[in-house]
Amino acid sequence: MDEKNFQEILDIGIALSSEHDLSKLLDKILSKAQEVTGADGGSIYLVNKDKMIFKASRNKTLLEKFGPEKMKEIVKTFVIPVTKKSMAGYTVVTGKLLNIPNVKNIPSSADYSYDPTFDKKYGYDTVSMLVIPMINREGEVTGVLQLINSMENGKPVAFKTSHEKIISSFSSQAAISITNAELNEDLKNAHFDTIFRLSEAAEYRDKETANHIKRVSHYSRLLSEKLGCGPDACELIFWSSPMHDIGKLGIPDAILQKPGPLTPEERAVMEQHTVIGALVLKDSPIPVIAKSRIVALTHHEKYDGTGYPQKIKGEDIPLEGRIVALADVYDALSSKRVYKPPMPEEKVISILKEGKGTHFDPVLIDLLLESMKKIAEIKEEFSDKESDYDKFSGIKTADLKNLLQ
Repeated sequence: MDEKNFQEILDIGIALSSEHDLSKLLDKILSKAQEVTGADGGSIYLVNKDKMIFKASRNKTLLEKFGPEKMKEIVKTFVIPVTKKSMAGYTVVTGKLLNIPNVKNIPSSADYSYDPTFDKKYGYDTVSMLVIPMINREGEVTGVLQLINSMENGKPVAFKTSHEKIISSFSSQAAISITNAELNEDLKNAHFDTIFRLSEAAEYRDKETANHIKRVSHYSRLLSEKLGCGPDACELIFWSSPMHDIGKLGIPDAILQKPGPLTPEERAVMEQHTVIGALVLKDSPIPVIAKSRIVALTHHEKYDGTGYPQKIKGEDIPLEGRIVALADVYDALSSKRVYKPPMPEEKVISILKEGKGTHFDPVLIDLLLESMKKIAEIKEEFSDKESDYDKFSGIKTADLKNLLQ
């Protein structure tokens, strides 16, 4: 490897080691690999025992042809078994790279073959491929980097031997970075799983399903995206919104689960769940907990200043509070509860429109109404099943056996 390539590998290694978000890291790996080899496309599989998980893909030609939204649909993740029949599987099993000048000329005697299904479906023409194992410090193949169609003068050509050397070195660095990112992802997932479970405990006492907080989280992120918030801000509100009712853990059952209307005194106690939630979450240096505190305290404030607990109004209400207020009320109205059926969609929309500028931020109302197709998809994906309501009828002996498994 010459000095130029060595420096390039060093620079790439530094760039990869600084990225701890797995999805961003995989995209960066593909981008750098394409840059080095002139590849038109590429994909990454990560190995999990006897399976390969398709995790990332980039393709310049298809991106120009279909645009970014369609590309997201095209490259959805999927799982395939590790066998020698596929080129990626062959590379995992043997640990050997494949440099194929033309996939149409793979001999029938080869252990592997090329499946043209994708090309036929999307009108693409795969010619050359470079398939590289991603090997960690222990010598295990943890993933596969596939590059497609090295381009010269607008035409696909075979990948060079020099590409094999530089991408092999690069893929080893990538494997280590992926392992570190996966560990970081595991820690993050454990952290957020705890948030959801604590949030579910509060909703359980109020006879809400776990899917309620999932829907509110997705609605909140969607509104943040429509408002133009950056990816990090959208992710932060997604993970902080489940904690909006955590303070209900401090409300007596006699009030929280009272079947009839509350007295003024009981209503005052109920409204304290916002303050209790903020007190539980205060003084944390962790950004998602700090944001959760704001959500818990302000998600019952109203745009005209008639909400609680502080009666602040308009844009003095933190954005995350305004967003979760709308997401929470929309879900409460449009979903089934133990004590009520779901309200018809036209009635829900009518109520929200009536609250525009009084209960809700008018800009957010407009964004929600513009996004009803996506809202419906979220509602369907995280819909409640009848079994979700069974737990409110009491725990059965059979349920206890399931908990031990």
